[in-house]
Amino acid sequence: MIVDCHTHIHCAAREVSHAEHLVAAESADACIVLAAPIACPPGRDEGSSAINKELSEYINTHGEKMVGFALVDPVRDKVGLKYLKSLQDDLNLKGCVLYCCECGFHPTHSRAMRFYESAEQLGLPVFFHNAAPFAPDAVLDYAQPYLLDEVARTFGSLKIVIGRMGRPFVNQTLCIIGKHENVYADLTIQPDSIWQTYNVVVTAHEQAVMDKLLFGSGFPFAQPGPCMERLLGLNKLLGDTNLPTIPQGQVRGIIERDSLTLLGIKK
Repeated sequence: MIVDCHTHIHCAAREVSHAEHLVAAESADACIVLAAPIACPPGRDEGSSAINKELSEYINTHGEKMVGFALVDPVRDKVGLKYLKSLQDDLNLKGCVLYCCECGFHPTHSRAMRFYESAEQLGLPVFFHNAAPFAPDAVLDYAQPYLLDEVARTFGSLKIVIGRMGRPFVNQTLCIIGKHENVYADLTIQPDSIWQTYNVVVTAHEQAVMDKLLFGSGFPFAQPGPCMERLLGLNKLLGDTNLPTIPQGQVRGIIERDSLTLLGIKK
């Protein structure tokens, strides 16, 4: 089971067509499609609703493979059970994605905590998309993964994914996923960033948290096929060096991990 846990059909930096996304998705058995904010404050009265509706239409057209995560801005959107259940039942979206640093709210804002309570009750996993590339006005303080420790301690059964390994705060991410049973990290890589990828994976191996890494491509910034090839080929690149290698079975485990089941998502 190959699940690409990080893809988009819209993002601020690059617009892609649905056809391009479908072609990229051929390399995986399932894709999580994350809604992305077109514009964070000001002027977002109907932003989340319109974005989630379009995502729902795409997901439901290609439901055999696509899993949608709704955009939620807890400071501006409704956070109660009724609203989140409508995302789940009416729009067929299976989780939620938050952009704390881009939308300018602290992960433990009082309304965010109310949102996590509702999401936990409904079994909705939450993906924190707090990683580069950042807009100039993004609040970098809110991107630090250690801020999610309080969330994970308060809502122990809530499934959490830290996007893009929480870069540039990767060490914080490795600490949090090792500390909390239901917190995972999305190993979205850039295939050309060989040294960065190697260092992230070998550090995860040394800290014994390889089983908490989920494969992601970050489409449209990378294609899933080349991302998988880069991961599987890391040890070959080290053949003439004395650098530590990574057990190949553990690398394959990242790619073949059934992320949907881990996150409690039923297809």
